Amino acid sequence: MKRTTVKRFLAVSLAGIMAIGMLAGCGSSSPGKTPDEPEVTDAPAAEAGDDTTTAEATENEVVYNIGVLQLVQHDALDASNEGFFKALEDKGIKYKADQQNAAGEASTCQTIAQTLVDNKSDLIFSIATPAAQAVAGITKDIPIVVTAVTDPAASELCESNEKPGGNVTGTSDLTPIKEQMDLLKEILPEAKTVGILYCSAESNSEIQAAMAREALDALGIAHKDYVVSSSNEIQTVVESAIGQVDALYAPTDNVIAAAMATVSMVATENKIPVICGEEGMTNAGGLATYGIDYFELGYKAGEMAADILVDGANPADMPIGYLNADECKLTYNEDIAKELGIDLSKLEDK
Repeated sequence: MKRTTVKRFLAVSLAGIMAIGMLAGCGSSSPGKTPDEPEVTDAPAAEAGDDTTTAEATENEVVYNIGVLQLVQHDALDASNEGFFKALEDKGIKYKADQQNAAGEASTCQTIAQTLVDNKSDLIFSIATPAAQAVAGITKDIPIVVTAVTDPAASELCESNEKPGGNVTGTSDLTPIKEQMDLLKEILPEAKTVGILYCSAESNSEIQAAMAREALDALGIAHKDYVVSSSNEIQTVVESAIGQVDALYAPTDNVIAAAMATVSMVATENKIPVICGEEGMTNAGGLATYGIDYFELGYKAGEMAADILVDGANPADMPIGYLNADECKLTYNEDIAKELGIDLSKLEDK
């Protein structure tokens, strides 16, 4: 009798506990929610720089999704990239950046551009002409801010540099080429022939080469083009200039800039000084330049992006931005000068 009573008591107690548990479970469910539905929770605030595909709004701020297509990795383009996001951060803008680098490949630019568009970026930042052309050829709806593009209108990215008229705006890296040729003349007063080294795949470089020819003609200096179609040809083409030129001029060409160590190796060994389009190329083995600050160029592009994202500015009405002449600076490589036996002391007071 005692054993049976205990069993009945335990059974009743267990049933009561299960019933209470079921009631508690029902009380925690959302109204209308089935047992298989996932719980919905508030997403945590995003950290700047994370990858994403859709814009997110938090209680007090918006996190913008920015796709980035950089043509290739080298000092100038890297600096523009850094400057762009520094401008956004200085303005207190939160963002998630999808950073993509095409490693200098046009086909890769197309693939990345399509992905950034498909991911519905709020804005796409394109660094260098081929990268900008790839994105602009795919979307007419997403705002595109470009930088390190010498002449956006000539590269068919916009209707005009003064009034772009579409979804593309940004900043030009047009360098003071006349002043660079004057610098070449000052450093190398005996130079009779200058080789212009650039890649034919970049409209950016074709424009600068034409400007260099005009400036050299004005100075009475002969010139000859040394053109590559890819980085694989650089060493051979530079070697073909040996004995033919007194100096080389390399504009802000991305293919040449990325391989400046190779250019310098051949040129310096054969006593051919290289006047460059920008500081990073000089640091990588060129002799000297008078050029723009790519960090500041990217920063200016970032300010334009902020106007578009936050203030609703229309890229169609935003003129292409330029750095002023007083924002350019003289840079020279003392180690290369010593190796070439060139005295640059006259430049120290500039």
